[in-house]
Amino acid sequence: MNSTSKTAAKTVLISGASVAGPALALWLHRYGFTPTVVERAPELRTGGYKVDIRGTAIEVCRRMGVLDEIRAHSTDMRGGSYVDDAGRTVGELPADIFGGRVEEDDEIMRGELARILYDRTRQDVEYVFGDSIAALAEDADGVTVTFESGTVRRFDLVVGADGLHSNTRKLAFGPEERYKRHLGAYISIFTAPNHLGLDRWETYHALPGKLVCVYSSSGETDAKNLFVFSSPELAHDPRDVTAQKRALTDTFTGDGWEIPRLLGHAAEADDFYLDSMSLVEMDSWSRGRVVLLGDAAHCASPASGQGTGLALIGAYVLAGELARAGGDHTVAFARYERHMRPGVEQNQKMAEGFVKEMTVASKWKIALRMFMVRTLPRTPWKNLIAKKIRDDIQAAANAVPLVDYTAPAAARTTARPTVTA
Repeated sequence: MNSTSKTAAKTVLISGASVAGPALALWLHRYGFTPTVVERAPELRTGGYKVDIRGTAIEVCRRMGVLDEIRAHSTDMRGGSYVDDAGRTVGELPADIFGGRVEEDDEIMRGELARILYDRTRQDVEYVFGDSIAALAEDADGVTVTFESGTVRRFDLVVGADGLHSNTRKLAFGPEERYKRHLGAYISIFTAPNHLGLDRWETYHALPGKLVCVYSSSGETDAKNLFVFSSPELAHDPRDVTAQKRALTDTFTGDGWEIPRLLGHAAEADDFYLDSMSLVEMDSWSRGRVVLLGDAAHCASPASGQGTGLALIGAYVLAGELARAGGDHTVAFARYERHMRPGVEQNQKMAEGFVKEMTVASKWKIALRMFMVRTLPRTPWKNLIAKKIRDDIQAAANAVPLVDYTAPAAARTTARPTVTA
């Protein structure tokens, strides 16, 4: 896959219909390209956790025309607290300190954001659900794509926006093991009844090498449960949900607070998720006519809090560079990567530190943190500490500078269908 043809690209296959894929499809359509999105799942995935929209990503969302809708579906979190084994509150902090948010920054459930982007694009973009790429064959003029359904189609370009375990990356660049670096921890998320009666509030319980959080956001009757734990890489298939649930139970069995009840809910959850906290590190995000976007190219792990922002910004930059280069991918891909990479690396470095903060290893360090949480609201230097937290997060959120691309009016094309393979 080393084509260097200067033929202007028009048709683009995007693998993945989470956030990065539909965001890229929106911009490509505006620039007059013809995007197709293929998604392995039989329908749009609407689960997941709350995600932050900060810094440069705020302006990208404004330019996409979706910022007001994001605001309308804000989690509207009020704050959070740490509790001990008996459920007693150790300390509380307001939401802005917990999230390091300022001014226009906001937070939304990942599933809501995915739905917003899908609704904004489904009339103009072809979506194919229930299918995936099985093989790629590139030549001087394009890429022949064979799908798992047996369908064979031609595209000018292929974009892998299919996450940490990217199938596109495996097909075009080689095995995942070459690029994924485990950060020594796992994260699990699932929905359960809100038996703590939380109202736009998150409750944390810390244990050596482990962290549990339960929260309920605006408009939600259920609660989201988040488990983080230190662990070497687990030897199970990332799609084996039964093995994942067993790993979570084995890790937390015997722990106190509400954990036994939450593990019971985990066993029954139909939206259960567990995966490693890992980085994706690659020397190049493109090969010939294939390019990677979002977590597929540069996963910064959930610990960074910036994965969604980087996906939105990357989609904006990739589409803008393709438009600026007149569809010449050899120019656009290089510019896209050159612009994004320094900011990506800054966020990945921050994630490595945050993983350690989420999985504090000793009881005395946890006790020290609880003391700080308990006393911070009453200390005269609380504003300085809060500012330091915000400044670090904001530096990462604005690490990729905004570029102005000349955006033509939205292309006048016939609405594209959503199909299921």
